[in-house]
Amino acid sequence: MPLVAGIDSSTQSCKVIIRDSVTGALVRQGRASHPDGTEVHPDHWWTALQDAITQAGGLDDVDAVSIGGQQHGMVCLDESGNVVRPALLWNDTRSAPDAEELILEAGGGDAAAGAAYWASTTGTVPVASLTATKLRWLARNEPANAHRTAAVCLPHDWLSWRLAGHGPGTGLASLELLRTDRSDASGTGYFSATTGKYLPEVLERTLGHVPVLPTVVGPLEAAGKTPTGALIGPGAGDNAAAGLGVSAAVGDVVISIGTSGTVFAVSDVPAQDASGLVAGFADATGNYLPLACTLNATRIFDATAALLGVTLAELGNLALSAPEGAEGLTLVPYFEGERTPNLPDAAGSLHGITVSNYTPANMARAAIEGVLCSLADGLAALQAQSVSAQRIILVGGGAQSDAVQQIAASTFGLPVFVPRPGEYVADGAARQAAGVLTGQLPDWKLEGRELTPQSASGVPGVLARYRLYAAGVAKG
Repeated sequence: MPLVAGIDSSTQSCKVIIRDSVTGALVRQGRASHPDGTEVHPDHWWTALQDAITQAGGLDDVDAVSIGGQQHGMVCLDESGNVVRPALLWNDTRSAPDAEELILEAGGGDAAAGAAYWASTTGTVPVASLTATKLRWLARNEPANAHRTAAVCLPHDWLSWRLAGHGPGTGLASLELLRTDRSDASGTGYFSATTGKYLPEVLERTLGHVPVLPTVVGPLEAAGKTPTGALIGPGAGDNAAAGLGVSAAVGDVVISIGTSGTVFAVSDVPAQDASGLVAGFADATGNYLPLACTLNATRIFDATAALLGVTLAELGNLALSAPEGAEGLTLVPYFEGERTPNLPDAAGSLHGITVSNYTPANMARAAIEGVLCSLADGLAALQAQSVSAQRIILVGGGAQSDAVQQIAASTFGLPVFVPRPGEYVADGAARQAAGVLTGQLPDWKLEGRELTPQSASGVPGVLARYRLYAAGVAKG
């Protein structure tokens, strides 16, 4: 019974899952927290990983291990392998002006032309989360640290490198042994998912020189070995690893409903969206992973439940007691601005109120329909990039609501599969580790609930009404 380990090193914590490589059965697991903040020294990730491994009973009997990690984080190393400065994480926004400058420079002062350049070159228009913009910030604000930077890598790259026995003081030759995969590299802003190559001109434009970068290995290629001899998989960015964890294939769209919403798909064609709504990432299998984000998801449910004085379970029951469309009551859930569409200063709004439809049940229904309609806009943005959508895989804390599941099937007009709650990123990393052992991803059984739209007759009207009101918000 060969064992494999999957690691999820996220913003908040590190989780280690150990599974039977053949059946996928869970053997043991561990977890440790990361510090808060948008700037974190990587040593904290390494400490948390060691703690989580210890809780999981160690890796001595594990044959392969792989890491899924938070994307975009800037880890700078000097010639000796020491960390130059704390890593800037994906959610650190100080490089937003640098993103705008990169777009304008690429277009010769024309933002539209610059966005088109970045979309066609890297698949993603620069935003503050991307590593390239953080390097530009570093060169502009900390030139001495930029000059010291001999290598740049991402959180999962650095942890895999440490697992292989490298680290501070191991020297320049050790930096050449950094490894990564297409999915994580595609979120840097200096890698083309289409060509599979780094873009040295972008690094010159941001950091001021071309540092050592992790070698991009194949989807099931070993990136090294641990000191005890376990194979180390290529790893993946967190969304790509989650895609592996739920066995998403071409035609599947994964919609995650958490504090924010994420819509991503496995596609056999790359995305090049100059509007910036869709990020053109790669996946962990050799395909592509176009992705769109929304800012408002479960917090809308929380706020509406609090307003009505009910629990989340009661909110769901109320919603299911109301008719589809909430009798014309429509919530545009831009409570904290919005990302898809890009309206950072927008606010939420409630429309179509009448004496007869202004009821708790319709309010509950409108809240859930509003969030799902906003995610449907994310789905539409992906489909505009030639993404084939045949099935929705619904995950995240908000997806565990029976009301959300049922209304989602109608809203999206597609079959919906809701896998059992799990650690999808860590599970995906474990599945990749098993694939590295055998040369083929295992077909682990994934239990869950399948739903089909009961009636599509009301869907176009609900979405059309929502989009009419949302367009009004966009116009101001």
